[in-house]
Amino acid sequence: MTSQFIQNPESIFDLSVKDARGHEVDLSTYKGKVLLIVNVASKCGMTNSNYIELSQLYDKYKDQGLEILAFPCNQFGEEEPGSNDQIADFVCTRFKSEFPIFEKIDVNGEHASPLYKLLKSGKWGIFGDDIQWNFAKFLVDKNGQVVDRYYPTTSLLSLEHDIKKLLGLS
Repeated sequence: MTSQFIQNPESIFDLSVKDARGHEVDLSTYKGKVLLIVNVASKCGMTNSNYIELSQLYDKYKDQGLEILAFPCNQFGEEEPGSNDQIADFVCTRFKSEFPIFEKIDVNGEHASPLYKLLKSGKWGIFGDDIQWNFAKFLVDKNGQVVDRYYPTTSLLSLEHDIKKLLGLS
């Protein structure tokens, strides 16, 4: 199943994406997990703080059911210019991150990923549905429904309460 063929997905679990190595990943494999989905960039001024906090959250909550899905995107200031392999190596080597890194995608425009089209549909943003910059964050519940969207400048650690609530830990 590929995301291009799903006309009106009911949840993100109806879609599939490619990981950084080019392998198709059916998002239904994440059923029952709370997901934090983030568009990432390696050369952004917010890269260090976001990757550090993503790793902290992942290490703290991965065993309780949190999964972080990172989607590189080069649409904002060309701050993610590398290949998928270079991006994955950067994240794993520099930040020791263990969460999945996916294929570089577009999050806005005509060629936006079907996943991001679904994530953005709804009641989001004072500037409309479009993603404004790197490190926009979406919190998705165990049923594949988008619960909230956070701006790129939102500290990931400030999401901990919302994550714990969805995990049933608060």
